[in-house]
Amino acid sequence: MLPLKRVRGVNLGGWLVLEKWMTPALFDGLAATDETTWCAELGADAAPRLRAHRDSFITRDDFAWLAARGINAVRLPVGHWVLGPPVPRHARYGSSPFPFVEGADTCVDRALSWARACGLSVLLDLHAAPGCQNGFDNGGLLGVCDWAAHPEYVDFSVELLGRMAARWGAHPALGGIQVLNEPRWDIPTAVLKDFYTRAYRAIRAHAPEGRVTVVFHDGFRPASEYAGFFDAAPFEDVLYDLHRYQCFERADLELDVAGHIRKAGFDWAREADEVQRTLGIPAICGEWSLGLDLKVVSLWAAGPYDHALDRLDRFGEDVALRAYAAAQLSAFERYRGWFFWSYRTLTTPAWCFRDAVDRGWLPEHYD
Repeated sequence: MLPLKRVRGVNLGGWLVLEKWMTPALFDGLAATDETTWCAELGADAAPRLRAHRDSFITRDDFAWLAARGINAVRLPVGHWVLGPPVPRHARYGSSPFPFVEGADTCVDRALSWARACGLSVLLDLHAAPGCQNGFDNGGLLGVCDWAAHPEYVDFSVELLGRMAARWGAHPALGGIQVLNEPRWDIPTAVLKDFYTRAYRAIRAHAPEGRVTVVFHDGFRPASEYAGFFDAAPFEDVLYDLHRYQCFERADLELDVAGHIRKAGFDWAREADEVQRTLGIPAICGEWSLGLDLKVVSLWAAGPYDHALDRLDRFGEDVALRAYAAAQLSAFERYRGWFFWSYRTLTTPAWCFRDAVDRGWLPEHYD
């Protein structure tokens, strides 16, 4: 199960689910906007290129680096293709019934082995469902949100989570399984509750409570919509997940540095207490970052891209980001824990845990 006292973790984004803004060099010269269309566009050329990326983007040395700094968990996003074919059909696949590159499961095997050797716990996260659950590139299909409208996509997701639990549920490094990342806000809560219940039972058929924690995202809606749901049968050993950023909404972009710090250190701290009181179960902040510049993740987000750091020099930016980081950590420590997004990006240091530590924006040690 995930660490009992406090999860202090990092996401391994951009590794087994591609995001163009995190690894733009992989997308150079292509029309593709996500892993699905990347694989479909490249065809036979996708496999060697993606396998090279999988072999180099995250390695055992990265797990050792995290463990040496007191990080105790990693959140590992995977796509619905993680266990190979067959998968439900979608029009964006082109002529192939399975455009994806096989072998992601062996990367999960390696990650679990490295985590065990380094004393880390792994939260395995279904990040991209068939048909895409949110319309974002991180859901595997930018601009498409067909998951909830097609029962075969939902059924496949439930079945896949059961197979993931059967494959990895007994591994000593597996701390948890997250049933779905960021389902969109306009999917009815009743639909999510039904899926969450079915997914929980599918996982528990192979991974009992006390061994594997099951994690549920808030679906971008108030915790009050789940009041009384997760603290009742059949749920045991579960966590509620929410993600907090301050760069996607116009009201946040218009804040100055002091406003960002105030929102993180005061508003989000009060929210942490209220969410857990409302739900009756512990929660985590499964994603957060130091990112305040919208244009670096603007593949699907609308401008203008002005932000609080625009007119600061390098010293001023360093001071601001250290303060913003401290405010967020003070708030998220009120939860069962947190996962920074993400361990590595190629061009955006405020979203890259390793860069943020090296630059002094984030602490060097977490134990």
